[in-house]
Order: sequence, then structure tokens, then C-alpha cells
Amino acid sequence: MNNLPSMFKNQVVLVSGHTGFKGSWLCLWLHSLGAKVVGVSKEITTSPSHYEHTKNFLSHDLRANIEDKDTFSTILKSYKPVFIFHLAAQAIVVNSFKEPYQTFATNTLGTLNLLEALRNYPLECSTVLITSDKSYQNRELDRGYHEEDRLGGEDPYSGSKGAAELIINSYYHSFFTHQSKIKIGIARAGNVVGGGDWSIGRLIPDAIRAWTKQESLLIRNPESTRPWQHVLEPLFGYLQFATSLQSSSIPSGTALNFGPSPVDTQKVVDVANLLQSNLEKFSWHQENLPEGFHESKLLALDSSKAKAKLNWQTHLSIEEVIQWTATWYKNFYSDQQMNYANFSRQQIDL
Repeated sequence: MNNLPSMFKNQVVLVSGHTGFKGSWLCLWLHSLGAKVVGVSKEITTSPSHYEHTKNFLSHDLRANIEDKDTFSTILKSYKPVFIFHLAAQAIVVNSFKEPYQTFATNTLGTLNLLEALRNYPLECSTVLITSDKSYQNRELDRGYHEEDRLGGEDPYSGSKGAAELIINSYYHSFFTHQSKIKIGIARAGNVVGGGDWSIGRLIPDAIRAWTKQESLLIRNPESTRPWQHVLEPLFGYLQFATSLQSSSIPSGTALNFGPSPVDTQKVVDVANLLQSNLEKFSWHQENLPEGFHESKLLALDSSKAKAKLNWQTHLSIEEVIQWTATWYKNFYSDQQMNYANFSRQQIDL
């Protein structure tokens, strides 16, 4: 996948949420492309953490609260990024029910503060703001959602991402015209999996924890469908998106879906069974959702626009996605002295 142009070489790239699962993989990839990576996060959210194995590849490793109005303006003034990838978020649906206020605060104020900092940024900068497939108002449609579908969300996480999209849209049309030095893109990805994710409340990390403890995994909504994809697939799209914004080969203000092919949009039960095939002694059983807990049953993305604009598409089948993911974790738990950054780089270079 590592056949990107050299537009990142020696460029300062800001990644918010760099200590998270996707953020740490993105920073590692950017470093391999020759970028000077500046990461900003409030904290390290999991232990173990993929970030711990990749942090040495950062040019600057910052801790700050993106809910503070001046955080991004200070960082932009100090480091002068040419590219920005905004991934920082409270990204777990289950947690959004436990902490709805904090979910809205992080996912809306963080976006607002970045856009406000960019409004006063005098240099050219291409920014990809990562929201979610759950930004769409889910109508349980038997088709993939496309970029013109209505946004919204019933649970706090989905609602917060939909609200962030409204903020982005308003700032773009008010301040970032096509003649602006600031170019904005919105990326919506599906359910991203891969090695190095230890978040609580996600299928793969929960499965890995159960497997290592030789426990049966409790699964909610086994018949729900999700757009599963390996972490490297949407990240490749984000990188393509950013360079296309910079070169003006795609208009500023564009929103793009990055999801798997329809055949790889599978049920939770299918992914659990694939895990069972790849992880010896892994088992699972069903758990009913708590009363009052809403989660979408049918969820898929139509990525034909990304295909048309960027020639982007996924390369790994769902079987390969789970195989790559299981292999990463099996290597980790068989030899924790191994250099996992090198192993992750090997997957990037495949």
C-alpha cells in the first residue's frame, strides 16, 4: 500500500489523536514517507498501546486538551503544519452512553477549536477531518450510505459526529472558500480493525482480551452488519485525500466515504467466526443489549465517490483483514520483546 507520492517528504504534518489506534498507525506511515510528524493528544487511552511502540518516530509528541480554545492556535503558530489530520475523538459508542456530555464536548469543541485556529492561520494547509460512518442518520437501509445522505444520529456518539459535521460545513462555507489557503476535506470511514487496538467496547480488542484470558467473549447484536476494514485501508485514503486537496485535484469542502466493498460488509457473527478460525481456542456467546441502549443494526458505506475521485478502493477481503489482524496479535502475545513498529511497518509495506 505504500505507493504514495512524495508530497509528505520533509513536510510538517499535525496529527491529533496520535496516541490512539488509528492515529499511531497514521504517524508511523507518515514517518515512513519522510514527514516531520507532530502529534497532539490529551492522554494515552489504553494499555497496552500501539503508540508506545511507534512514539519514537514522532518529531514532536505533545499533550494538550483540544477542548481548550487556544490549544490548536498555539500548536499551529509553533510548528506551522502543511497538512493536518484531525482524528482526536471519543470514539466508543458504548462509552458515549456513560459520558454523553464529554463525548459531545470532545467531538464538537475539538473540531470547532481546530477550525477556528485555521481561520486565523496565514499559511497554506490541507486538512482532513475524520468523522465517522455513524455521522449518517441511520434508517436501516439495505444499501450503503453515500455522501449526500442526511446526517444525524440517535446515540450520543453518532449525534456528536453529526454535530461536528455541521460545524465543519458552516466554517467551510463561511471562511474557507475555494480560493482560501486552507483546504478542508471530510473523511467518513467504517469499522476499522487491525493490530494494536486495545480499546474497550470494540469487537476485536474485546475478543483479544477474552482469548488471552481463555474466556468466552460476550457479543452484543451478532446479526448486525458493519463495514469492516483494516486500518491501513482508510488511512491510505486519508493520505491520498490530503495530497489531492493540496494539489487542488479535488475541491476543498469535499466529503468522502472510505468503506469496504459490499461483499465485505459482514455481520458481527461472521467476523466472530473468522476470529475463531484464526485464533486457537477463541470462543464467543451472545449477550442481549441493555434496555434503552440503541445501536444501528444495518450499517454500510457507498465509497464509489472515493473510487471516482481518488481511484481509492479496499484491497483486503474480510478474510484477509481478520487474518492480518489475528497475526499481529498472535505475534504480540508470543513475543512481547519484539519490535512491533517494525512488524506494523511490514504490513504497511505489503
